[in-house]
Amino acid sequence: MDKVNINQKLALFSEHWSPKIVGELNGQHVKLVKFNGEFVWHKHDDEDELFFVIKGSFKMEYRDRTVTVNENEFLIVTKGVEHRPVADEEVSIMLFEPATTLNTGNTENELTKYDLDRI
Repeated sequence: MDKVNINQKLALFSEHWSPKIVGELNGQHVKLVKFNGEFVWHKHDDEDELFFVIKGSFKMEYRDRTVTVNENEFLIVTKGVEHRPVADEEVSIMLFEPATTLNTGNTENELTKYDLDRI
């Protein structure tokens, strides 16, 4: 695999809440996604997720607290923990998660993405 330029990949899409696969390793997907607004409350019973902020900031809401994640910071949401990402303005995120991870976890709605694009 060739090197990946994150900014070039981010320039290829503008939609929000639609992760794109940019790499794979050891059963994990490396994904890029743009957030804006509120996502759906959900959890992943069998998968941890890592959210790395490339540009901007967002809040990860949990039922008992809220954590702000800024540019060049990351947050790991452990399996089984209910959460909801919220971004007041557009934020660009890199995700590391098992290839089996469904973006909306245990909640299926219009934001659920079953087949992700590879860019």
